Amino acid sequence: MDQARTTISKFLNGEPHSYTRFNLTQNMEGDTSQVEMKLSSDMDEEAGGNGVGDHLNHNSPNKTHVAQKFRRSPKNLCFMAAAALLIFIIGYLIGYLVQRAAPLMNWGDVKRNLAQKLSASNFEEALSGFTSASHRAGSPGDEELRNKVVSKFTEYRMHPWTDVHHVKVQDAPTSGSNRFVFKNGTEERPTGFLSYSANGIVQGAVVYAHYATEEDFMMLANKNLNTSGKVLLVRAGKISYAAKVANAAKMNASAVLIYADPIDYSFGEDTQLFGHVHMGSGDPYTPGFPSFNHTQFPPVQSSGLPKILAQTITPAMATSILRQLGGQDPPAVWACYNKLGDETDGITVEVNNVLAEKKINNIFGVIKGFVDADRYVVIGAQRDAWGPGFAASTVGTSVLVELARSISDMVKNDGFKPRRSILFASFSAGEYGSVGATEWLEGYMSTLGMSAFSYINLDGIVTGRSGFKVAASPLMHNLIGNMLKQVTAPNKDGTLDSQFSKGNWEKNILEPLQMDNAAYPFLAFSGIPSLSFRFTSGDKDYPFFGTKLDTQDKLNTATNGDVPQLAVAAAQFAGQIALRLVHDHLLQMDLKKYSDSIRFQVAQISGRFRSIMRMKPQLLPKSLTVQWLMSAAGSFTRAMQKLGRDIENSDLDNIEKCRILNDRIMTVERNFLSPYVSPTDSPFRHILLGSGAHTLPALYNHLNILGADNHEADADLFHTQFALATWTIQGCAISLAGDIWALENEI
Repeated sequence: MDQARTTISKFLNGEPHSYTRFNLTQNMEGDTSQVEMKLSSDMDEEAGGNGVGDHLNHNSPNKTHVAQKFRRSPKNLCFMAAAALLIFIIGYLIGYLVQRAAPLMNWGDVKRNLAQKLSASNFEEALSGFTSASHRAGSPGDEELRNKVVSKFTEYRMHPWTDVHHVKVQDAPTSGSNRFVFKNGTEERPTGFLSYSANGIVQGAVVYAHYATEEDFMMLANKNLNTSGKVLLVRAGKISYAAKVANAAKMNASAVLIYADPIDYSFGEDTQLFGHVHMGSGDPYTPGFPSFNHTQFPPVQSSGLPKILAQTITPAMATSILRQLGGQDPPAVWACYNKLGDETDGITVEVNNVLAEKKINNIFGVIKGFVDADRYVVIGAQRDAWGPGFAASTVGTSVLVELARSISDMVKNDGFKPRRSILFASFSAGEYGSVGATEWLEGYMSTLGMSAFSYINLDGIVTGRSGFKVAASPLMHNLIGNMLKQVTAPNKDGTLDSQFSKGNWEKNILEPLQMDNAAYPFLAFSGIPSLSFRFTSGDKDYPFFGTKLDTQDKLNTATNGDVPQLAVAAAQFAGQIALRLVHDHLLQMDLKKYSDSIRFQVAQISGRFRSIMRMKPQLLPKSLTVQWLMSAAGSFTRAMQKLGRDIENSDLDNIEKCRILNDRIMTVERNFLSPYVSPTDSPFRHILLGSGAHTLPALYNHLNILGADNHEADADLFHTQFALATWTIQGCAISLAGDIWALENEI
């Protein structure tokens, strides 16, 4: 028994306990107190991380005082010997099980093992294997790629399974066509289309609306140009197709024609554009619930579906219209030479898209954790595309499968034992608005909300070689900053240069997470911290998304032939983030970012609120005060501070204690989902990063509308949303602080 105890003691205490470092600084001004919490340091990165997972401690059994209970008779001595033997066996089994559970590999070895298994030659083979000329969602090409992913996951012993959905999507007309006629000229029949457009025929005058941003419409209004009932001709770029159409609908336009201007896009004048105009994600005919069976629900549709016509046209078709427009000159800042159009520029637009139900398959494989197997990071990639989709889906699918191969090999052959699980997901119908990913989230909302602690998106990750962009939950910013030091890009001489961590990376690299990104529903709908990134060509966007020109040759041209090398770098970045999250005792989530964001937005709202109450006190009730909102923001900061103290005072060798602390960290993002709005009406419920009147940015904008006496102002709605946002933040603080009976007055 002593030998077993010694062996266990050596295993449990063989290395120093240096896992987590904190710098807690409190400003003693009540609600303005701040705390900084860091779950790792740069030193940890290079010196084997925080050693997490190297020591797992089970509570030692209490010593049994056998001698006091039994006399030293032969019979009792036999009982004592048997008890000693049983204790020895239990101790041995505990030591054996703990040794099996512990990720013996330190962080430095984890990084090296991953790097050794990812190579350009492997990616050349993977890219070739997943290249497909046609694999639109639900098509035979999509099904063929599905089978290839299943085969790979099976080969890696990841026990793949399929998630099937029957979704409704809109495709171009199977008979007939979409068409337009300008000034009684030649009828044009574009073959590109925008899924989820309204159908019908409209007639009106053409108005050129630049990119159809809100700023563009303000400039048109300044020229007293009425867009009501007009057909808007707009350029692709800047914002999504859905956002362009939504902005046009707000201006009472009757239809939108979208084209790729040669100034922005360097491809042929006859290039067709494909996309969707659903201001949301997922199947818009099952908003907020999964599309397992449409017959379960009465007919319903997303509020994000447009009620006006939308159609893409070729650059040549647009040029023909632009040359004939009359009317006023455009604003000088638009830097274009056409006119804005007048009443003589009549056009007829007809859209005849067809609604079709498609069976789509999401494919999953898992590498199970050795300690908290029911907690997992999800790595996902879109599998479908409008055409070849080499940058849109082939590269991401290849990285997904190569990461699955590499990490499963690390577990099988190198002794790597992740604490938590890694879930690999191949989604379909991404081109229709992240349909496959969103339907999966809707179908397993409760389970994923409790178990998935992060999502890493691999869509469109290689579009150039000279730049790098990241969009993510603020919880992941600190982890991203550390991992950026490992990101490299090929130099002209073939060497690798770690260039992206230089300077202020948040200013130079970080960008907002947009609704058309597959990571967005994970974050704003499900409350799962999410990350999306891509290699770029500086400030220029890859021009071939949404066309049938997205081929391997085009991407090779954009990257100087470095696609395999860049895929390796992308896999390293995504893989290291995922492995760090499943390797460490504590999830590396930086709560200070959200605390700073809340305080900043609350300060903005408070300042604007006081200004309105001073200048126009009749707009809002005299009893309304911002004090409760400010108090809630202070509560969140103090709750974060309390979590920091709890971690600092905890034994991080204790498996159950770590699990409890990690669960508290995991609640942060999820609790920012407003419980006061319906996911069917306002699916993106996140009060900081979501969409709708319940968000803090919407509250600030509503105050501006109230101050400007805009007809859209609604004081009662503002009052209600103001109160609900306050209690959402307060609820998040209470959840973050810990057990309800241990709160006292700490927050």
